[in-house]
Parts: sequence; C-alpha cells; structure tokens
Amino acid sequence: MTPCARFEMMHRALLLLAGMLAACMALAQYDPVVPGHALQFPRDLGSHAGHRLEWWYVTGHLDAPRGPIGFQVTFFRVRNPAAEGQASRFAPGQLLFAHAALADPKLGRLRHDERSARAGFGLAEARAGATDVFIDDWSLKLEDGAYRTRIPAGDFTLELAMRPTQAPMPQGEGGFSRKGPGGEHASYYYSEPQLEVTGNVRIESESMAVRGVAWLDHEWSSAMLAKDAAGWDWAGLNFDDGASLMAFRIRALDGHTLWAGGTYRDGAGTARTLRPGQVRFEPVRTWKSPRTGTTYPVAMDLRVDDRTWRLEPLLDDQELDARGSTGTLYWEGAVRASGASTGRGYLELTGYREKLPF
Repeated sequence: MTPCARFEMMHRALLLLAGMLAACMALAQYDPVVPGHALQFPRDLGSHAGHRLEWWYVTGHLDAPRGPIGFQVTFFRVRNPAAEGQASRFAPGQLLFAHAALADPKLGRLRHDERSARAGFGLAEARAGATDVFIDDWSLKLEDGAYRTRIPAGDFTLELAMRPTQAPMPQGEGGFSRKGPGGEHASYYYSEPQLEVTGNVRIESESMAVRGVAWLDHEWSSAMLAKDAAGWDWAGLNFDDGASLMAFRIRALDGHTLWAGGTYRDGAGTARTLRPGQVRFEPVRTWKSPRTGTTYPVAMDLRVDDRTWRLEPLLDDQELDARGSTGTLYWEGAVRASGASTGRGYLELTGYREKLPF
C-alpha cells in the first residue's frame, strides 16, 4: 500500500469515527430507551421531557346523523437540547405540535388543521404524571375517568369524551417496542384500544351528537429510525368482539420490510406479542394524491400467522400534509376490517414520497 493510499484510508476512518462520536454525543443528550424498564401508571400517562420525541395519538370512528366519520387527534412533543440552559424564558427547549382531522365521506377528503408552539407561559404544555397536553384552546386530558379532547379547528370542532373499557396494552416486550433487530432503534409504547366515545362534532354550521370507538397510542423515544428505513405502515384495529390488534412494519428505502411486530389481544384480555415473521402487509389497491402525486396502498390485506383481515378505507383521500410543521407527509385513514373478524380502525402510511425526517 502506498503512503497516499494509507493516508486516505486513515482519513476515511477518522471521518467515520468522528461521525459515530457525533451521533453518540447527540443521542447522549436524551434519556435512553432500554429493555426491562417496566411501565408504571399513572406516571407514564404523562410527558417524558428527557426523551427526544413523544406523541399521544387518538384515532377513532364516530356514528353521526350524517353517516360514519373518522377522526384523528395527535399531540407531539419534541425536545430541543440546543435551547436548554439559555437565559431567555423564550428559549424553545420543548416544542409542541398538534394535528386534527376528520375523515368525512360526504366531503370526499380530509378536513384537517394543525397547531404548533413552544412550551410554556401557560399557553402550551405537556405535563408529567398524567395525560394533560394542550396548545392554546386545543387539548387532550385524562379527567374523571375519561380522555377528553376539545379541538376548535378551522371548519370543524371536536368535543369528545373517550372512556377506557380495558386496561392499557403494553407493546413489544412489556412496553419496550423494537423498531429494528437491534435494541438501539426502539421506543416505549402502550395502547388503549376499545375506548368508548361520546360527545359532539360540529362541521361548518352543523352540530351533532356522536358515539363511537377509539384507540389511543402513547409512544416516546430518543433514537431515530435506522438509516435505511423510509417509513412505516401501521394499523390499530378495534374488533366487534372486543379484541384488538396493533401491527406495524418498518419499510426500507427499496420497499422491503426491515422489521415488523405488533400485539393481538382477544376479547377476554389475553395478549400475544407478534414477531417479525408473523406480520405481513400486502397492498390490494393504491390511490394517487392529486395534490402531491404520492401513491399510497390504501387497501391492504393484513396477515397475522394464518389469519387475514382486509382493510378498506372509509374514503381514499385521507392524505395529511404536515410538512409545514412536523415535516411529514402521510396517509392516515379510517378503515373497516373484514375477514378473520370484523371491526374498525386506522391505517397509517408514512415515507411513501420521501424518507421520514426522524
């Protein structure tokens, strides 16, 4: 080997080491996600401000006088270490974002709105110890035995109470949910399926009482997705017999499955953790967005071992463009499930136009 070649090899090795150290230093700023860490309630219902990213994600189906309606309410918390320790009270150490959407078949597309703010000053907060997150007059709070959300959006308003009928369902290994074969890509994660929903929805000038069923996901992590991951497919399904299913797969940039998993809990409350080889998402039909040109597999066959559910959307156009806030473009759709059993839920499709930014 010539001296020049040897120097070039050493230079590349030093650059690689510098990159690895920078990544480790960045990750070290956040609280870690480790196996064997038992979830504790009510503590873990609230915010975990030391972690990089956290969300409270509610999706559900409503029975309304105008017909079936899907809804989504999501609050995101993002830690910003670069602003921590600054003297100014206005330093954005914690950032909050919120998305809300209605899947209204009569309109034929999503109605949606969003909010963002830095935490503090009594105007925006994600509180520790209990579910209590808000941005101005948008809120999600566990109060008097029910999750209550109020979302006065642009052309719709949600005022819903969502009462748990079952215990929280830890995902993965007791709440440690792997997103890849190694432990470095993981989150803490639990779900609350089969929430009983009552309340009121206003669409433009029409106000109506509604009932339905919902699903809440609460997840927090500090690691980014694997470098070769583009996004994920996720489904949360409430079945008519009281059972529930969460299933996901992490997709590589070329479309193949990097990792998969989930949890199936029967109507009697017995839960079974699903491993990568047990979960398959098979596209049945696609839809192309007329706004972004992105093609999504909006109808899926979801296979778990020898059982198959066909997931069909309440309407095809359920694309949510949040690139102006969280930097994401995704399809978040109300679906009906048929096949092995019947039910209702949501299907989420991310990373179909470009790789997710986290």
